[in-house]
Amino acid sequence: MLKRKDYDVIVLGGGPAGLAAAIAASESGASVGLVEREDRLGGILKQCVHDGFGLVRFGERLSGPEYALRYIDLAKRRSMEIHLETFVHAAREERVPPEGRRIVLECVSGAEGVYEAAAQALVLATGCRERTDRQVFINGDRPAGIFMAGLAQRLVNIEGLLPGRRAVILGSGDIGLIMARRLTLEGMDVEGIYEIKPEPSGLSRNIRQCVEDFGIPLHLSTTITEVHGSRRVESVTAAEVDARCSVRVGSERLVDCDTLVLSVGLIPENEIARSLGLSLDPATRGPRVDQVGRSEIEGVYVCGNALHVNDLVDYVSESGEAAGAAAAAFARGGRERDGAGAGLGGLPLEAGPGFLYAVPQTIDLSRRGKAVVYFRSDSTIKDGARVTIKAGGATLIDRHYAALRPPEMERLELDVASIPADADSVLLVLERKEPSRA
Repeated sequence: MLKRKDYDVIVLGGGPAGLAAAIAASESGASVGLVEREDRLGGILKQCVHDGFGLVRFGERLSGPEYALRYIDLAKRRSMEIHLETFVHAAREERVPPEGRRIVLECVSGAEGVYEAAAQALVLATGCRERTDRQVFINGDRPAGIFMAGLAQRLVNIEGLLPGRRAVILGSGDIGLIMARRLTLEGMDVEGIYEIKPEPSGLSRNIRQCVEDFGIPLHLSTTITEVHGSRRVESVTAAEVDARCSVRVGSERLVDCDTLVLSVGLIPENEIARSLGLSLDPATRGPRVDQVGRSEIEGVYVCGNALHVNDLVDYVSESGEAAGAAAAAFARGGRERDGAGAGLGGLPLEAGPGFLYAVPQTIDLSRRGKAVVYFRSDSTIKDGARVTIKAGGATLIDRHYAALRPPEMERLELDVASIPADADSVLLVLERKEPSRA
C-alpha cells in the first residue's frame, strides 16, 4: 500500500496562480500541500527577465523573477508543505463512507518515491503550454534548430546559451515578440517575424517596444510552409496567404536561417482535468467554472492559465486567490461557507456575437460580492465599441471602449447582488460604434 499524505487542500502547480491559491488557502486556515514538477517555484516567471509585471497588483514594473519572489516569500512564511520535482501521473476521486469523498493524486518524486496525496479540495493551477510545429502543419524534416519560444527564452535567460546565429520567428504572440528583442540584444540576427493573420497576435505594447523600436521586420499574412536542412536548419520557405490562410501560389521565397522560433499560441494544460472527467470549454480550452473557479466536480477548482490564457500575470494571481480561498472554505465545511451547493451551478454567463469567449461560464448567486468577468473580442474594433452585461431585462454594466483587440483581454467587475432574482442567464453584449457620416 502506498504511503499517503493528507491535506485539506492540494494545489497542483507552483507558478503565479498556484502560489496565490496556496497562500490564500493557507490564510483561510486550511492545511495545504503545494505540488510543483520543477525544482523551483515560480513557473514561467523564472525565465521572464523583462519588466512589466505587477503594474496592477503592486503598482510597480517588476521582472518576472521579482514578481514571483513576492509570492514565494509569502508561501514560505505560511505553514504549507511544498513538494518540488514531483510529478502527478494520475488523479481520481475516492469515496469515503458514509457520504464523503476526497481527491487523490498519485505522485512520483525523486526524494520521496511514489506516494499518494489526498485532500478534500484540489486547485488545478497547471498553467498552459505552447502549440508545436506539428500543430501548424509545417512541411519538411525536423532538424536541429527548431525551438518553441519558451524554450528559446529559457536557453538565453537561464542557461546563457544562444539557439543560433540567424533566426526566423513564426507567430507574433507575446513570447515571440519578446524573444525577437531578446535575441537581437544578445547579438543574433532576427531576419523577421512571420504572422499568418493580417494583424499581430501580441499586445500593442510588445509590438511597439519589441518590434518597432528595434526595427525588426514584421510580415503579416505570411507564414512558413517548409523547413530545409538535414542535420541543422539551413533555410525556410516563407509564403503569403489570402483571407482564408491559403498560400498564394508564386509568393514563396527562400529565407536563409539556422534557427526557427515558434510562437504560435498557448493552450491550457489540462491533462489532469480531463483525467478527472472535467469537460472543456471549446473556446477557452479550459474547464467550465463559476466566478471563484469551482468546476463541475465537487471540490475541484481551476485558476490561472489552466482556465484560460491570460495577458497579465496580475490577473492570474487574482484568479488563484479566489480559487484558493473557495477551496479552503469547501474543505473546512464540506461545502463553501457561503452556502454554495455541490458541483457547478448558478446562472449561465453567455457571450453574444462579437466575443471570442467570456469567463466564468456561470455566476453563482449565493456568492455575494464581485464576480470578475474576463472577455476577448473575436476581431479588432478600432472605431469604438460598447459592452453591456444584461440579466432579467436589466442592464447591469455599460462600458465604452475606444478599441478592442482579440490579443488584449478585458476585465469587468459585476456586483452579484445586482442580478435580478428572476434572471435565467447573464448576457454579455457587444455593440460596435456606428461609423460617422461625412
